[in-house]
Amino acid sequence: MDIRKVKKLIELLKESDVAELEIKEGEESVRISRLSTLAPAHAAPVPMVVSAPTAIDGGPRPAARAGGEPEPENADASVVPEGHIVTSPMVGTFYASPSPGVAVFVSVGSSVSEGDTLCIIEAMKILNPIEADVGGVLSAVLVENGEPVEYGQPLFVIE
Repeated sequence: MDIRKVKKLIELLKESDVAELEIKEGEESVRISRLSTLAPAHAAPVPMVVSAPTAIDGGPRPAARAGGEPEPENADASVVPEGHIVTSPMVGTFYASPSPGVAVFVSVGSSVSEGDTLCIIEAMKILNPIEADVGGVLSAVLVENGEPVEYGQPLFVIE
């Protein structure tokens, strides 16, 4: 396929709302996509979410009861155990095993090494393996199988 044709296809892709284009001419084919199928080398900037200040940093105090005492902190709030937190590098669906009915990659108490696959996150029909970036013992799995995850959401804790 002529390079001029490829350049023209790239220009057409830029000018349209199309995310991916694949053209076949005989035995030759070219696929041009705005989306990468590889894990990004660096994270894309994410809008910063600012939470309301808490009593610790001098901001508003918790709501007071009738007697003037502050409300107790929510005892049911999820507590993340101490250790290295592995976060989601993308938005997608969390899968603990390679396919339904197969054993999970890791569970609490599993010993993991750097580079071991911890889970798969499906994003746009692409299965992305998430690997441990440190070695240790898995102390918590913070997401349920099949649950949607957000960018930066804690997935695992490794001690």
